This record gives sequence, C-alpha cells and structure tokens, in this order.
Amino acid sequence: MSIDPQIIEADWTWTGSSFQSGVQVAVSASGRIEAVGRMQGPVTHRLTGRALLPGMVNVHSHAFQRALRGYGETFPQASGSFWTWREAMYGLVEKLDADAFYQWSRQAYAEMLSCGITTVGEFHYFRHDASCGGFAFDDGLLQAAHDSGIRLVLLPSYYNTGGVGKPLAGGQKRFACRSAEEYWRQVDRLASRLRSDRQTLGASVHSIRAASVDNLVAIHGECRRRGMVFHMHVEEQCQEIADCVAAYGKTPMALLNERLEIDERFTAIHGTHTDPQEMRRFAQAGGIVCLCPLSEANLGDGIPDVPGIQAAGGPICIGTDSNARICMAEEMRWLEYVQRLAREKRGVCVDVAGNVAATLLQMATINGAGSLGVKTGRIEQGHWADLMAIDLTNPSLHGWTPENLLDALVLGTGENVVSAVYVGGKLTQRSGTPRTQS
Repeated sequence: MSIDPQIIEADWTWTGSSFQSGVQVAVSASGRIEAVGRMQGPVTHRLTGRALLPGMVNVHSHAFQRALRGYGETFPQASGSFWTWREAMYGLVEKLDADAFYQWSRQAYAEMLSCGITTVGEFHYFRHDASCGGFAFDDGLLQAAHDSGIRLVLLPSYYNTGGVGKPLAGGQKRFACRSAEEYWRQVDRLASRLRSDRQTLGASVHSIRAASVDNLVAIHGECRRRGMVFHMHVEEQCQEIADCVAAYGKTPMALLNERLEIDERFTAIHGTHTDPQEMRRFAQAGGIVCLCPLSEANLGDGIPDVPGIQAAGGPICIGTDSNARICMAEEMRWLEYVQRLAREKRGVCVDVAGNVAATLLQMATINGAGSLGVKTGRIEQGHWADLMAIDLTNPSLHGWTPENLLDALVLGTGENVVSAVYVGGKLTQRSGTPRTQS
C-alpha cells in the first residue's frame, strides 16, 4: 500500500515519556514514520485541539464473539461460570454462517478502530462452516480486517481435542485441525492470501485442552523454526489445571516450561491461576503474558497475580478477548483497579517513578507490539504510522494539563475522546464513529 507522504502535527504529541508541543511526524509513502521533530516542509495535517499518541495494540481477540454481547447475562440457576458461558458460545458457533461471521468480525474491528486500537491479534479457532471442513472462515477474517482498515496479525489456532484426551464434540468440530501437517498447510495457504502489508501471520495452539503435548511441541518447534510469534491460552480456569495434572502429572505452565523452548516470541493468554514459581520460570525465559481484564471479569475467571508477573520481569500486554466490551481505556483501568481491590492498596501497576498511566499505556502499545511481532506502539522513526488523535476539548478531559493529560486519558475517559485513527499513515477512522458494513 502506498500513500502520499505527509507531515502530521497535533497540539501535543506523546514522545514516550511526556506530551510535547511543536512535534511533527513525517510519514513516508510506505506508511512508516520517517522522522519525528521539527520539519522543513509544510504540515499536511494540522490537528488543532488534539493530542497524538501511538495506536493501541489489542493482542487477543475472538472477533466473532462480538455477536454474544447482551446474551448469556441472565442466571436462572442463580450462578454461572466460564463453562456455562462456553455452552452459549457453542450455540452461537452452530448458528453462524460465513456471511454472519464476516459481518460480526468487521463490526468488532470497526469498534476497535473507533476506540484507538490500530492493531489486533486475532486468535482464530473458528475455522469451518457447517460442513466442518475446508477452513471456509479463514478468508472471511482477512476480508473483514481489510475492509475495516485495521492492522491484523492472524493467529490461526490448532484445535484437535475437545478436552485433555477427549474427542471433539458438537460445535468444537468447526474448530478442528486433523493434524499438525494440515495446520501448517493451511498457514502456508493463508500466507499467500494476505491482503496487504497490514496483514501478517503468527501461530497458536488453543490450549492444553485442545492439543496433545506431542502436537503442541511439534507445532511450537516449527513456529520457532519459521521465526513466528506463538500464542496459547494458559491456565485461565482451575478445571483446566486439574484436568492437566490428572493426565500429565503437571500443570499446563509446568509442562510448557519443561517441554518447550520459551522465549520472547511466546505469549501466554490469561495465566490467571499460574503457580508463582512456574510464572517466574516462564517470565525469566522471556515469555509474555496477555491479560484480558474485561473478559476475565465478565467470565468470573479470577484475578491474576500482576505484581508477581512484574517482579519476574515478564512483560504484560492487553487483549479484548470475547469483545463483550471494546474499549482499551477500560481494559487498562480494570487491570489496575482490580489489583487495587484485591490488595486494598492504590498504585499496583507502576514504573520506577510510580506512574500508573504510563505503565498501562506501555502494556497497551509497546508490549502488545512486541507480543505480535509488529513495529508499532511508538511514535519513532522506522515504526508504522499507526496513530490515534484524541480530542482535548472533550468534556471528560476538562481541566487537563500537559503534566496530567495521560492520567486523565487512561483513568478517566472512554472511546468518545478518540477523534481520528491512522493505520500505516492512512486516515482510517474519524470522529469516534464505528464504520460498519452497509
């Protein structure tokens, strides 16, 4: 994709440590940032009354689950769980055809753009139509991302068993990969069908419930050989851990640490109930943890040990998971506020200077970009010009100063402050209004 070279200047620009005025961002025809500072040429886009930040990176999404919003939120038996929610999700799976799958995926991506998310990692395990073969839904995701304009890292998922040692059943059959060889054949097919430089591929195994250990080892090994990022659901639920221990004598994370070569290309999704010692081993090997605060709260998953992950040196990134609510500012707030409630203290996710908002923003930008292997998340030379502009006149920011703007933005606003989004230098979204399929 080629664009007209441009120079963008907002009233204030986030430089990585503070908001600065008079900063201009030069974007090349390739869509990358060519320079940051004071330029000689005329400003192409003067964003008056706006501040400019890196676009957000949503590491973990199941786009089709946007269709579940508003469903499964009544509990006639007075209680529900992840497992009862999963049955409702399977019910949706059995109803969606290719067109509905595309429409809901595009809707989810449009909403992401409207709240400043410019890159999404799509953890894609819903592969087949009602025939349960042919990977008919894979192309629909590529098309939905292309039509919305979002940057996509597609993470096709290996899903072979319906539980530890159990066959696939019901709606799970629409997730199936029959072998590691079939999985990689489809990955190679997808590589030839990527729509633009906005689309790249990683790899994933759904969970320890969905693959034998031997197949997990084989797929992860081939992923490393290809230099791809690798993602996997890990220890979201206590039942998953109990089933794994019963079958293998070890927890899922202990198995990963023992059988795989963990490095900075491995992202564990959730890690809600991970043993601190195993988490330390994982983080010290370079592993990344993706938390999905709104979904984890909605599903009643539990509260991850964020201070423990941070103490081990593990980068934390953020995903929207089930897309029951799409708002990265809320994800960041919930990540911090749930930890405050659990520990009865304020200021849990902090850097060495005690900054909460800067730490959370790094999780939602720089750390997310690292997890997905894309050069985004910073307003720096050589990075993609994936940017979001916020409206400084929005009432929710009333009283801001350059010194407290980031805190006000992260801890006090929602998607309504986002006025424009650029992906690869192309203006993709403006005025905070999601674009949907007509």
